[in-house]
Amino acid sequence: MKSSVIFGNPMPSKVIKKAEKSKASYIKKFGDDSQKHYKLGFEKIDALSFIGAQNIVFKDKSEKFDEKALIVGNIRMGFGHYRISIAMASAARALGYTPYWLDLAGFDATGSKMIRAQNDLYSLASRISQKSKLFNALIWEPMNCEGFRKITYNAKDQKNSELLVPIFEDIDKDIPYIATHVWPSQGAVHAGMKHVVNAVPDNWPMGLHLSEGAVHAVQTPFAYLGYKTFNGFDKKPLKGMKEDELKMTGHFIDHELVVDLEHDNQMRKKRALENKSLRFLLTVGGAGAGFKQFLEIVKHLLPYVKQNKATLLINFGDHKSVYEKMLKELGSVESVNFFDRYSELEEFKKKLETEEVNGIYCICNSNIFEAVYSTNLLMPVSDVLVTKPSELAYYPIPKLFMRHIGGHEVYGAIHGREEGDSTWECPDSQSMANMLDSLLNDREILAHMDDEITRLKAQGLYNGAYECVKLATGYGNK
Repeated sequence: MKSSVIFGNPMPSKVIKKAEKSKASYIKKFGDDSQKHYKLGFEKIDALSFIGAQNIVFKDKSEKFDEKALIVGNIRMGFGHYRISIAMASAARALGYTPYWLDLAGFDATGSKMIRAQNDLYSLASRISQKSKLFNALIWEPMNCEGFRKITYNAKDQKNSELLVPIFEDIDKDIPYIATHVWPSQGAVHAGMKHVVNAVPDNWPMGLHLSEGAVHAVQTPFAYLGYKTFNGFDKKPLKGMKEDELKMTGHFIDHELVVDLEHDNQMRKKRALENKSLRFLLTVGGAGAGFKQFLEIVKHLLPYVKQNKATLLINFGDHKSVYEKMLKELGSVESVNFFDRYSELEEFKKKLETEEVNGIYCICNSNIFEAVYSTNLLMPVSDVLVTKPSELAYYPIPKLFMRHIGGHEVYGAIHGREEGDSTWECPDSQSMANMLDSLLNDREILAHMDDEITRLKAQGLYNGAYECVKLATGYGNK
């Protein structure tokens, strides 16, 4: 039903048939497990022990959820959805709940295999888009901006997500549930979960993110209006969302990054105005997307590093091959490496809180949770986050935006520059070099951004994760 009528808007018969065909093709490829009863248990996530998060896994015998349980449903698609999931788990813990981690791509189940197959295609297309200007201009950019925007796109995803239902069989349907990707939200709704929040990661409204039956949490007024009206989702006017289906919550940020934000900003501002070495925190994608610009940034900053005007903190995630590629391109570069030494990185972070540090520091972890959280760990003690305008566009740290990967990310950069906690998007080497020079040579720019972040926190802009927890649990109504 959810693939034939979407928020009161009937779908064309050819769209419905295409959706049904897509689901049937995945069953043919990966098998039909609709009659299976998967038993669920839990494993500790050591890197997230500070918030008590437990990973939900298949077990021979069912285990009981905590009576204050809150499930965060997610998939690994790059690092973005994992990072937002950590924010939700952190906020849940801060509000007195026990967070459980449900990665729907991580099981030996038909629905999980479907997700992994689609993710592989997305990653491949992303890599091709960075190598072929023609593919990027004619296919990838239009698909990410306008193709995924159409309401008809939602029909196929809704049908495919029915394949996720067996994974939820062993879960009490009254447990609060926050999804940080639309497929885990759709799967939960199909499975009968009663308190589902669909945390929408992007600022650009798209039919891709629709999960009828869930409360849609968006981070910005622009996204709110887009989903309220479904503007541009079809050539003809559509019925939009009702108020109880859509809430503007603010940015999805970890409790640990929000709680001492004023102090962190004060220290950033102090370093900037005292002409200390600026700490640039760079995040590197594993798909190779944006690598050329990343390399240009590092090359441009090397002279500043030698003059003790810049310090580079580079998180390669779990992609050591990208680090090796950088060394091959740059030649000999002296750096301190934290590879699979997360505890030492934690100690280094403490050092950054009280001491001046110069040079280049490279981080890489084979553990996915450590790989993702290394960026979060270093944010409070960094001065500038250099990133494409993806999920990190909303985090409370001065941001320098690289070129977007996929047209939907453009609107994350627009939002950041309008809020005042970010630069505009720098799409090429010259615009990036100019912005780097400006930040390094006119420290008042960063001081202004730090003040803006403190102002935005006072307004509650960074409370989105808390608000999602409250929506899922009825926290304020109990």
